[in-house]
Amino acid sequence: MLKRIETDNAPKAIGPYTQAIKVSGFVFTSGQIAIDPVTNNIGETTIAGQTERVILNLQAVLEASGTSLEKVVKTTCFLQNMSDFTAFNEVYANYFTAKPARSCIAARELPRGVLVEIDAIAEV
Repeated sequence: MLKRIETDNAPKAIGPYTQAIKVSGFVFTSGQIAIDPVTNNIGETTIAGQTERVILNLQAVLEASGTSLEKVVKTTCFLQNMSDFTAFNEVYANYFTAKPARSCIAARELPRGVLVEIDAIAEV
């Protein structure tokens, strides 16, 4: 059975989608960007600060789904600039200690002008 996940601890969807879908023992998250769920603004301007905010948002969605960062099996990461790859990885590695499978690509433009977006698939 398909279940839509919504939490106030992560930013509300800014389009016609839900924060995550839980189905068949997995959670598929929508991409998270560096929006602070309290202020609804992007407060961070560096790749490190935005990456941390994105991961905290992703963590909130996963927890609302009944899972955690430790159970993530795959992430897709979008960077506005590949020159940010090293700084991005430094923050990413602090949170994804289980080292899930990952794709990381450069995207010419991301929503609201952010530097990074991440989505994930996790086991429940």
